[in-house]
Amino acid sequence: QINLPVIRQYVDYLVNEQNVKNVFVNGTTGEGLSLSIQERKQLAEEWMCQGKDKLDHVIVHVGALNLPECQELARHAAAICAGGIAVIAPFFFKPTNKDELVAFLQKVASEAPEVPFYYYHIPPLTGVKFRMEELLDGIKAQIPSFQGVKFSDTDLLDLAQCINKNETGEFEFLYGVDEQLLGALAVGANGAVGSTYNYLGRQTNLMLQAFAKPDLALAQKYQFLTGEFLNFVIKLGFGVAQTKAVMTFVSGIPMGPPRLPLADASSEFIVKAKAKLDSIVWPDGD
Repeated sequence: QINLPVIRQYVDYLVNEQNVKNVFVNGTTGEGLSLSIQERKQLAEEWMCQGKDKLDHVIVHVGALNLPECQELARHAAAICAGGIAVIAPFFFKPTNKDELVAFLQKVASEAPEVPFYYYHIPPLTGVKFRMEELLDGIKAQIPSFQGVKFSDTDLLDLAQCINKNETGEFEFLYGVDEQLLGALAVGANGAVGSTYNYLGRQTNLMLQAFAKPDLALAQKYQFLTGEFLNFVIKLGFGVAQTKAVMTFVSGIPMGPPRLPLADASSEFIVKAKAKLDSIVWPDGD
């Protein structure tokens, strides 16, 4: 079951310990697609409530497998004054071309026309893979509230083409493959949404600062160490359940088990992952 009371503690931890002040709710790590519509509304409301005057932006993922639920969640996000909404492509009956996808997104965005709208591009999970540079063509005319893309794909060529097209800077590209964030920054990504920022947010912020200086060697150190940890845990089997386990032992906040069909992380995984993370010496001495 969802655990609403823990969210206040969660917000304070992100802000005070990880220097993370923007959240993306009901996405992949939050198991949004495994939750009921009512649960998703409750979570969005609680994040908005507890994040008031603490968080800068709360983006609510409102994607679902059917259009009416997406629209209902979009209206709800607008009603609670969410800072943005995002939509994943439907992935059972999939759009077969860009126009079908845009038509679906437009029907959702039009229910919350004043709320910045993001397309959540995650082809490894949806199987829907159109080039994002093509999606951008004329999209503002069809979706006036279109703000950008949560780009969770490893195709940096496509990302670079999107950013090259974005000469006026009207769109945002929030990168979602944590182990490749530095590469995405190099081609112009201007934000990131990812699971590791729950527990490595502070180090990632230091990487962002180093990149902005620019101190590329320092930025590389942070990226390589994040990659070293992820490479280790991926070999053990790393998914949403294991992310919850890592976040629990790092933060001390009980993140709970995942919902079926996902299975809980094993005690062996937790021991090994904790030992690996504890062994990493970050450039700032932590």
